[in-house]
Formats: sequence, structure tokens, C-alpha cells
Amino acid sequence: MRKHIFTSCSVALLFSACGGELPGEGGESLAVQKQAAYAGVNGTYCLESPYNCKLQASGGNRVPTNDPADDNWGLVTGVPIRDGNGTVMGTNTRTSSAFNYGQTRTFAGELHAFAVSTSNSSAGWLPISAILGRTSFEQKVGHVSALGAGLAKLGCYSVRNWHDTTLELKKVVYDSQATHERAGDYLPLVRANGQRSANLIFNVPGMALGGPAVDHFPAGTKFQRLDVPTDNGAPSIDIPLWVQDSSGRYRQQSGTMKFIYGYVIAATGTKRNGWMAYDALQVSSGCP
Repeated sequence: MRKHIFTSCSVALLFSACGGELPGEGGESLAVQKQAAYAGVNGTYCLESPYNCKLQASGGNRVPTNDPADDNWGLVTGVPIRDGNGTVMGTNTRTSSAFNYGQTRTFAGELHAFAVSTSNSSAGWLPISAILGRTSFEQKVGHVSALGAGLAKLGCYSVRNWHDTTLELKKVVYDSQATHERAGDYLPLVRANGQRSANLIFNVPGMALGGPAVDHFPAGTKFQRLDVPTDNGAPSIDIPLWVQDSSGRYRQQSGTMKFIYGYVIAATGTKRNGWMAYDALQVSSGCP
């Protein structure tokens, strides 16, 4: 495996989920970071771990529409929103949403796609039949699943039924000007249905890979941690968190956020591999 040119300390300097310059002396460009990418297990463009990869080697994390400026697909309202167990979290009232590339699952005998946002104030699975332009969507959505065969098991965890509110509004991207890119995107927040749930993600945020969610599970869900290889040697990846400086910009570091790799066995029996924030989990037992 080709080693990443950054040390584990310099990983804390990576900031952009979309592109830009790296903070710190010299302002190294992302071209330097791209030289450190290598083909891994979960993709052909990986950083810090062969399991920390882009959903697509080229192109963004979303299923593209025919409008390059807008990745939101029109929706029929009144359809169920499901979590990764297939449990209905609510009824969708949104008229459009973006969908992450490569994520489809079958629930209640119908193919679903993974919406970035829903009227449950969370990500979730929506039936493809509710997407306007379904034929075009099906031609573009693709399929990507994170892998984990052969990795040794570590600890058993479960999704917390609480979260640290001091972390929620910190940014995972240096100098972020987006309304999202928050640490809260990876925590078990209370959703519109009054229940807590959290994202399982394909790669770690803050490293120009995007941190896209690929599934969504309620509090109490078991997460089996795996001994994933990383360039720094630890079975985890840490990223910096950012708060506003005196100019009101998110350029002042305030702690770090740890991400660990593992899997969830959904109620449907489907194994879903991916990364979760350590702050979204608590030590548990009885993982399958």
C-alpha cells in the first residue's frame, strides 16, 4: 500500500470537503494532497486509509441531474422515509432532494435511494418511484458499497441516545462558509420524528473527500468496530474541529473528532460498512 505523504499530525490541517487550499504555512494546494492519494479497497482515490475513499474517482458525491448547477431531483410528496433498518421515520413533504451516488437498497419490495436530506431533518431512504425523472436517475445512480471482509473485530458500540451539544455547531471544514459541514452532521441528533439517529458515512469529512452519508440508523443500533489500516497506524482517523475566530470565520481550531470504521447489521440482515464518529457511539456489547 502506498503511504500517505502526510503524518497523522498534518492530517489535522486538512480542511476542505469541496476543494481549496490547505491552511497553515505555505498554503499547500490540494494538488499536493492529490499526489498522496492511492487506490484502495473501497475505491480508486483514497487518503489516509485504503478504506477512506471517494465514492467516485472522478465527479462529486451526488447523483448528477441534467443541470450542472443543481443536484436536487424533483420528488413526489407523501412517500415514506425509511432508516437503514427499513423502519418508516416519517412521510416526506419535500419537493426535491439530492441523493448520494451509488446507494440503493430494497425495502418493502421496492428499490430505494439514499436522500441527503428529507423532511425528517435527516438523511434517509426514499422510494425511487417517487423521483421525477426516474429513468434518468436509475441510469446515473450506480452502486458503491464499503467493504470489510478480513478485518479483525475490535470493540462493540451502539449509537448514543444523546449528543454533546458543545460539538454540534463546530465545523469539520476549515474556513467553512456553508450552512452544513458541522460536527452535528455526524452525531445522533433529535430528528423531526422526535427520535435520535445518526449517519454511517463512506469516508471521513474534512479531507476533500466529502464525508458522504451512505446509511442512517437510530439510537441503540449496534456498531461493530473493525481494525482498519490507516497511514498513521491507529485504527481511526482524527480531524480538527473549527470555531469562529475574531473575524467570524471558522479558522480557529477547537479540538478534534475521531472516526472509526466498522459495520451495522440492519434489521433486514444487510451488512453496511462505513465510518462513524466516535462521539456518536458508546461502548456496548452483543454486536453480531
